[in-house]
Amino acid sequence: MQFADRKEAEAFLAAHPEVRSIELFIIDANGVPRGKLLHRDELLAIYDTGRPLPSSILALTIQGEDVEGTGLVWEVADADCWTYPLPGSLTLQPWRATPTGQLQVSMHPTQGLPATPADPRQALVRVVDRLKADGFHPVMAVELEFYLLDKQRDAHGRPQPALQMNGVRPEAPQVYGVYELEQLQPFLDDLYAACEVQGLPVRTAISEYAPGQVELTLEHRFDVLQAIDEGVRYKRLVKGVANRHGLQACFMAKPFGDRAGSGLHMHVSLADADGNNLYASEDPQGTPLLRHSIGGMMATLLDSLAIFCPNANSFRRFQANSYAPLAKSWGVNNRTVSFRVPGGPAKSRHIEHRICGADANPYLAAAAILAGIHKGIREQIDPGAAITGNGYEQAKEFLPTDWLTALRALEQSAWARDALGEEFLKVFLAIKWEEYRQFMGEVGEQDWRWYLTHA
Repeated sequence: MQFADRKEAEAFLAAHPEVRSIELFIIDANGVPRGKLLHRDELLAIYDTGRPLPSSILALTIQGEDVEGTGLVWEVADADCWTYPLPGSLTLQPWRATPTGQLQVSMHPTQGLPATPADPRQALVRVVDRLKADGFHPVMAVELEFYLLDKQRDAHGRPQPALQMNGVRPEAPQVYGVYELEQLQPFLDDLYAACEVQGLPVRTAISEYAPGQVELTLEHRFDVLQAIDEGVRYKRLVKGVANRHGLQACFMAKPFGDRAGSGLHMHVSLADADGNNLYASEDPQGTPLLRHSIGGMMATLLDSLAIFCPNANSFRRFQANSYAPLAKSWGVNNRTVSFRVPGGPAKSRHIEHRICGADANPYLAAAAILAGIHKGIREQIDPGAAITGNGYEQAKEFLPTDWLTALRALEQSAWARDALGEEFLKVFLAIKWEEYRQFMGEVGEQDWRWYLTHA
């Protein structure tokens, strides 16, 4: 693994004498940034000798609780594990009231033990290295949908879309509405400005298919690790800018039962070492390599569903005619399928993976997607005929829509153990089974509303 050079830190400190604090973070299994707030005087040492973080930092539930079954808590005495800075990650957090820096770290392959195998970014590195060894260089881009919510709940204690500039709370979807984007102008202006400061290649903004739902696209990158690094930093940035505006950016897969869910769409292609697109073809269905890639993703879809949909709420997003896919299906220029080959010129041919909820960890999602592609290429898996027309009506092999089935499929998958690493899978599943037990053990408002009187 290539870590950042000390010169980055020296240049940053010289350019920003006003910065006194630096947020250091690593991404855990749930995609949550966790770390520390450091003084500027501590920065250079991180580049020279790394920064220790406890092994348990990668053994936490989404609520930040230790999971002993990971083997990273008492079993290893919550040992310090050394992290090092990622290139290009040292930047400002423009949304902070006080000038503050930001630095992303990852576990060192050897000095980070025993936590290294639990680092989601390391799982992606493993998959990418295998692809490159066979001459395939993955190219990816990230699209994240999210809701912009009021921090204040409604009269029933439920989340609600943020007030617009005109003082009105939106109620209609108004998909692709430009007026709706205009009403978000102050937030979007600050978001674009913050992305520019952090060097994040944010492009088109879209009002999505629900009141308060927004999507901004990120530019594709030849270096897939850079693309996913930028995706997780973008998510951190969106939450920070929203908070500065007194709002909450929500990346739940399905925050509202009667409104559209939020997805993480991953755009992927394979290139050779010179950057030539190996999917490029005048045929809208792409090259045989592209079709084998889809075949591999279809063949491993059930095994990796708990990666793409990692939470109980994730499965509420799967509803017919909702732009969320329901089956093992693919098509050209078709948003009713799971794997879409967008239209466009031959050189831009690629696959849009539409399964993930916005709550998925981008590192793990990318790793599972690319490992599935690799399997499809090596085994030359035929994806079958492309769907033409309404994929919801033509679906034959449906995805399970419950968390338990997905977790069991991942746990039993020999492919996943090989692709993601046995040690990583042990940690991830221990965390998810603990979350499953806690979630199913909690009695809430719906239980009382349905069963309190008449059961």
